[in-house]
Amino acid sequence: LTGAQDGSVRMFEWTRPQQLVCFQQAGNARVTRMYFNSQGNKCGVADGEGFLSIWQVNQTTSNPKPYLSWQCHSKTTSDFAFITSSSLVATSGQSNDNRNVCLWDTLVSSGNSLVHAFTCHDHGATVLQYAPKHQLLISGGRKGYICIFDIRQRQILYTFQAHDSAVKALALDPSEDYFVTGSAE
Repeated sequence: LTGAQDGSVRMFEWTRPQQLVCFQQAGNARVTRMYFNSQGNKCGVADGEGFLSIWQVNQTTSNPKPYLSWQCHSKTTSDFAFITSSSLVATSGQSNDNRNVCLWDTLVSSGNSLVHAFTCHDHGATVLQYAPKHQLLISGGRKGYICIFDIRQRQILYTFQAHDSAVKALALDPSEDYFVTGSAE
């Protein structure tokens, strides 16, 4: 799965030189993050205008439409994570109201899909990591802060400054004992 600055999203197969599917043509907002869900049957694409779009992967048409597309953040959606069986999605980004980490239910209408919004990360959240064993979300922000959320209780557990500049990467070890952060510096 490839995404570009011009907004195009294409899927390739290792042994074929041409694309299998073009999910999105050039001319859209720049792609900020893309993932497959854990089952591999859906892919999601976040963009620089605050949108998240999700497609079924097993499309037979050359230009399929997303089955779900909504604006998660008013400025940009920088990262997202599929939670559970991909019916719950967490997003990070930047919104005018500082609700920069959000939980969304993909099974209800778009007007009612926001489950919870966390007010955190002045100037926006840049990265997001889901820890399924502990049911935690870890987010990094533009000012170097890390926030850890309990998604069952829908509350912020910890906030601390890890870096002096924007957090650009988060990684979680398989046992969920440690996480590592990387920054713009």
